[in-house]
Amino acid sequence: MRDSTLRRDAREIFNAALTAVDPVSAVKKHVSLEGEVLRVGDRRYDLATYAHIYVVGCGKAAASMSYALEEILRKRIDGGMITVKYGHARELHTIRINEAGHPIPDEAGVKGTKEIIALLQGLGETDLVIFVISGGGSALLPLPKEGIRLEEKQRVTELLLESGASIDEINAVRKHISQVKGGQLARIAYPATLISLILSDVVGDRVDVIASGPTVPDESTFEECMRIVEQYQLNLPESVMNLLRGGLNGELEETPKPGDPIFDKTFHLLIGSNIMALKAAEQKAREYGYKTLILSSSIEGETREVAKVHTAIANEIRATGNPVPRPACIISGGETTVTITGTGLGGRNQEFVLASAIEIAGMEDTVILSCGTDGTDGPTDAAGALADGFTVHRAEQQGMHPRDYLRNNDSYHFFERLGDLIKTGPTNTNVMDVRLLLVK
Repeated sequence: MRDSTLRRDAREIFNAALTAVDPVSAVKKHVSLEGEVLRVGDRRYDLATYAHIYVVGCGKAAASMSYALEEILRKRIDGGMITVKYGHARELHTIRINEAGHPIPDEAGVKGTKEIIALLQGLGETDLVIFVISGGGSALLPLPKEGIRLEEKQRVTELLLESGASIDEINAVRKHISQVKGGQLARIAYPATLISLILSDVVGDRVDVIASGPTVPDESTFEECMRIVEQYQLNLPESVMNLLRGGLNGELEETPKPGDPIFDKTFHLLIGSNIMALKAAEQKAREYGYKTLILSSSIEGETREVAKVHTAIANEIRATGNPVPRPACIISGGETTVTITGTGLGGRNQEFVLASAIEIAGMEDTVILSCGTDGTDGPTDAAGALADGFTVHRAEQQGMHPRDYLRNNDSYHFFERLGDLIKTGPTNTNVMDVRLLLVK
């Protein structure tokens, strides 16, 4: 037995969230052309004052964002170059596409970054550059400083992640060993006018964190980088240490800071984010008659613990009608983490649903869904999964023991056997995850 109506509703509500952050729709919602005036958010640009228009960018959604710009600007675009993840390209007319590695940067990414720099160098005051940035942009825009090999930069990131350093600390070092991150791409494009259209894949939507902020000011310093190295006792490659020491001694130029004149002609616009997806899901749920509550778009932490919080809310709704009465739809977003101890296959969304299924076993009229908006959950071809109060019973009838699958981090094969994986294919967007709890 399944809660078929709730299952259908959950899928449709998730689809509404995806539609809201579709890159083409998001660009067209915020960018339009009225005669010779380009509207970008609340800004207006008289295209008659620009000699050339170029589009550059990086990220999983960069091709779709560029496609929208080509439809809006048509023959006004003089050229461009974007780098996307392998398999995320689409046909463009004026803007060239480079496919490269993600999440591990590769030489194709380095090549694409060099081509973007070559296009931007030498631009003048009458040039307009539109930079499209989306999830995966950091890995797809790799170009270490001279003297540092790509594999050495990758090793630095690995060491920082293993050390327990914060994302701000990791970014500080990554920006200072890069030629383009931390506002340095804006420096290359100056004195051209630079517009950044951003699809956020980070908690809090900080533009200096998304793709490591290639077009925004960087407040971190070489001095801070050396403090991080010392604090976490990092054994970094000698080439990296030499660069950081040179920067500390004033032999190298710092990343551009707030107030630098190069940012006087820059504008950044967030055109898609997790909260936008959650609000669209909320609207769809209300259309279906649910009482709704958005918990947060910034939920982080261990996946299984986050699952316990959500299932506790399901119990509370059933017992007391709080925080919203039935029929209820609780919506949350963000990006959790999984501590891997097993050898199975899965991702944070599938693990969340499996952990939740165990907690709501036997509970009628309750459905849980969790999916990545990019259509990929961990190293799998599924966006996520869906479960209800009968999921555990159905699994046991097939001889599966849910807790064994959870211990082995094997949520993919668990839901595959039940037919409860959600596969969207590449969505060409990425605004983290959407989780839904429906209680009727």
